[in-house]
Amino acid sequence: MSAFTPQSLAISVQGLEKSFKNVHVLRGVDFEVARGSIFALLGSNGAGKTTIVKVLSTLLKHDAGAAAVNGFDVASQSGKVRESISLTGQFAAVDEILTGRENLVLVAKLRHVADPGVVADGLLERFALTEVGSRKVSTYSGGMRRRLDISMSLIGNPPVIFLDEPTSGLDPQARLEVWAAVQELAGHGTTVLLTTQTLDEAEHLADRIAILHEGRIIVNGTLAELKALLPPAKVEYVEKQPTLEDVFFALVGGSGAGNNGSSAAGRGVATSD
Repeated sequence: MSAFTPQSLAISVQGLEKSFKNVHVLRGVDFEVARGSIFALLGSNGAGKTTIVKVLSTLLKHDAGAAAVNGFDVASQSGKVRESISLTGQFAAVDEILTGRENLVLVAKLRHVADPGVVADGLLERFALTEVGSRKVSTYSGGMRRRLDISMSLIGNPPVIFLDEPTSGLDPQARLEVWAAVQELAGHGTTVLLTTQTLDEAEHLADRIAILHEGRIIVNGTLAELKALLPPAKVEYVEKQPTLEDVFFALVGGSGAGNNGSSAAGRGVATSD
């Protein structure tokens, strides 16, 4: 039985199936995403994550089951679904010849948004890109490009955004920049469905996590619920050495997801048997 009311749901997927010739990619996928939340589809390459995103964004027709986005059926109301969503793929879809601001203005004009310049300036500020807005995108770092890509996808204020492996190929600092941008989206009420094969990304960002394996959701819950599936931790005193991420951020500045002082040698930590 659903834990959500229909009005509180941004995405609903029931018994979704999809095959490509003899390859059964999706085998009865079920999940729901609450409005304004971050939902992570976690799985290895080939698990079916991108196929789900393509079905939900109306780029691919499913073979069986049902799916709805923002209350609209993806098969029979595909036009309404497309008006409700934005999709950011695994590679930033930005024009390197243009400046960051010019990219935003161009998309705003294509989508017939009023005051394209005002919209562009607002998004540059929202995603901390104002200082580089007049620079050509070819000079941007990977994190800047991805943040610009995400900001472009928000033009027109879609209530639902799909991020397909948003930090693929990014360095640690750029990854943190994108994480902050994703959290900012949810903070403004946008529903985010992201696919990832990175465990710490799902752990850091998602309100709920669904693990997709061989075309099936094998578990779906909050981080606390998923951790509760394992035996309780056994408290031991261990000598915990700094991680490479701790070293990286200590040298270059900034703070990593786990760089909160807990990695100092000689602390007591909980470990599993």
